[in-house]
Amino acid sequence: MFRTFLSFCVLAVAGMQAQSIQPPAIPADLQVPSGHTAFLKAAASGTQNYICLPTADGMAWKFQAPQATLFVSLRWFGGEVRQQVATHFLSQNPVEAETPARATWQASLDTSAAWAVKIKESSDPAFVAAGAIPWFLLQVAGTKRGPSGGEMLAQTSYIQRVNTTGGVTPTAACTEAGALQFVPYTADYIFYRASDGQ
Repeated sequence: MFRTFLSFCVLAVAGMQAQSIQPPAIPADLQVPSGHTAFLKAAASGTQNYICLPTADGMAWKFQAPQATLFVSLRWFGGEVRQQVATHFLSQNPVEAETPARATWQASLDTSAAWAVKIKESSDPAFVAAGAIPWFLLQVAGTKRGPSGGEMLAQTSYIQRVNTTGGVTPTAACTEAGALQFVPYTADYIFYRASDGQ
């Protein structure tokens, strides 16, 4: 039964990639350049992680890393199930030898991966909810196929982070160096690839 379900998920997600995904209304400067098409939209749930570090003025929370699981909703026997499709974290981009860790997304089905760099962000209150982390436009800085040649995320060229909730810098006092705070957040991530012929 599990193998049947897993096979269904692989086929369903592959089918989703062929569908037209309509991104939500977003600020103009977060638009993906022409020549790229959305192929996957996934809902993320996780934490934005912060560490307490010394500063010139005392102590302050500094962003450390994201940690999230990405899901899509699939039809299953007349209902819907949420299927994990990727994880999100920081890791070293193998394409860049000596750079800080990059935002990373790794596919759960074929372990292909994409590393990306934020190129634009927006906290425009017309789009971004109060108390939510900004929306981002990220450009891919490296990709990797899965060990069996899977390329679910290896085809990614741009990523948008939209529809965010939570995740903002902690308001609790930062008094102990090295202390961690894991702030819950949600977001939608939209993955783009170069359009055919580009």
